[in-house]
Amino acid sequence: MLTVNSKIVTRIRWFRAAAICLLSTGLSAVSVGAQERTKFPVGVGTKTLGTGLIWLATKKGFFEEAGLDVQPVLLRGTPVAVQALVGESLFMTLGSADAMASAAVGGADLVSVAGVINGLTQAIVAGKKYKSFKELRGTTVGVQSLASGATTVLKRIFKKNGLEYPSDYKLLAVGGGNFNLAALSSGQVAAAFLVVPLVFAAEEQGMNVLGYYKDYYPNYQLTVMAVKRGWAEKNRALLVRFLRAALRANRWLYANKEAAGDFFAKEIPMAPELARKGWEYYTANRMWHPNLELNLDGMKLALEILAEETKQVPQDAVKFIDGRYLQQALKDL
Repeated sequence: MLTVNSKIVTRIRWFRAAAICLLSTGLSAVSVGAQERTKFPVGVGTKTLGTGLIWLATKKGFFEEAGLDVQPVLLRGTPVAVQALVGESLFMTLGSADAMASAAVGGADLVSVAGVINGLTQAIVAGKKYKSFKELRGTTVGVQSLASGATTVLKRIFKKNGLEYPSDYKLLAVGGGNFNLAALSSGQVAAAFLVVPLVFAAEEQGMNVLGYYKDYYPNYQLTVMAVKRGWAEKNRALLVRFLRAALRANRWLYANKEAAGDFFAKEIPMAPELARKGWEYYTANRMWHPNLELNLDGMKLALEILAEETKQVPQDAVKFIDGRYLQQALKDL
């Protein structure tokens, strides 16, 4: 027969066992929940304010709420991104519109499903001693990559200002974003294209802004969300779920200037005041479309410039766009 003390001990042991069981069940539920999140790897060329939505949606939980484990992967160069998309080691790439279309023309089964940066946010910035384009004759100019859409536009702007490539200047691929600014600050290059808000940071350092891209080409689709067409058809629900979460994040971004600025200041990183100025520039100029829609006319111009650059026949931009997934995501919000 159990004594009073032994009864107490027995109850304590029972409660401990029950607690352990409940804790174990809770952990199992968390583990199952984590396992149920679908991995969704996304390739990104550079980590800048313009492509910052992907990190915001990841770190702020918008993708997690949609049951997605989104993994941004920084990639340099279109060929690597295209190969990864075709092989389905990436489900999506945030890449230049013309490069994704060019890859499709070359046989890759790719299509653009949403817009990322719906305009040209770059400016050509020169070192302190260069105050005009003509002074850049014989120098080296920094770019993200030799084949990017931003580089193609840069060459056209230089041509409008009397400088031909490669006879009048050289190009050096240094990686884009902060890499361009670092190469410019160190004197490795005489000039470079910088994106907003790095343009403002360069100005504060005494460098010279020779011209904004958008003043030459106000209507241009720079960056898109591209997927493998066959993969998208097989995984329609998954892609729509991703786009729906991205749309929610984008709407939060538009509605929360201060909080968004604080996030980008830490994540990119950059000075908080630059992040806020960048937010103002992107939203005021609709560089981020509120509904992530593509700019069809801007896409057409991007492909026209690409055709002229590569001496090929211009392609029909409509062939490289499929807006059905985004429209479905908008309906589901």
